[in-house]
Amino acid sequence: MTVRADRLVLEVANLEVPVLTGIYSEETHLPQPLRISVRAELDCADHYAPATPLTASKNYMDIKRAMTHLPEGVHFVLIEAVADHIIETLMVEDARIQSVEVKIVKLAIAEDDEEIGVTLFRSRD
Repeated sequence: MTVRADRLVLEVANLEVPVLTGIYSEETHLPQPLRISVRAELDCADHYAPATPLTASKNYMDIKRAMTHLPEGVHFVLIEAVADHIIETLMVEDARIQSVEVKIVKLAIAEDDEEIGVTLFRSRD
């Protein structure tokens, strides 16, 4: 008997998204640029043949949409809340998603290619 340990992880990385976020007065009136990356682990098909339909996976655009279509006019005090919203959106819309990791970098405070931000991971386990 062969035991398979395949995992399917879809990724959308380094998407720059303007988001209303922040706690300081200078941050709260205008959207801040955030660099968002998402890794979503899905239930894996037994095999991916050349003609395997999209229904055996997930459309990358669904992930991108969860990252870019945040509630209009909502101010997220913490970037952790942005990550939480993205994770909830993806996990609610597709039960095949077993875990999601969202990494957010606050570009407005980064210098010299620093990456200052958070990574939030959630699993159905």
